[in-house]
Amino acid sequence: MGNVAIIVKIMPESPEVDREALKAAVRAAVPVDDIQEEPIGFGLVALKAAVVVPDSAGAPDEVEAALQKIDGVASAEIVESTLV
Repeated sequence: MGNVAIIVKIMPESPEVDREALKAAVRAAVPVDDIQEEPIGFGLVALKAAVVVPDSAGAPDEVEAALQKIDGVASAEIVESTLV
């Protein structure tokens, strides 16, 4: 089995959420390779996190679930995945 690279779009609950603290919480929750900011509008900025997980059943879903549990996160959704 190989690995899967996934991109997860993380939406904060509001523009007032501290992005740097949110990035730190994301890095603490899952093994992140990179985090980019994506401006949405009206001061809201989403985070896109690149995560590499084993190619096993449920591994991407576990990452998504772990990110949704972080305080200040409104949603976390896998927007892209590819084998590496």
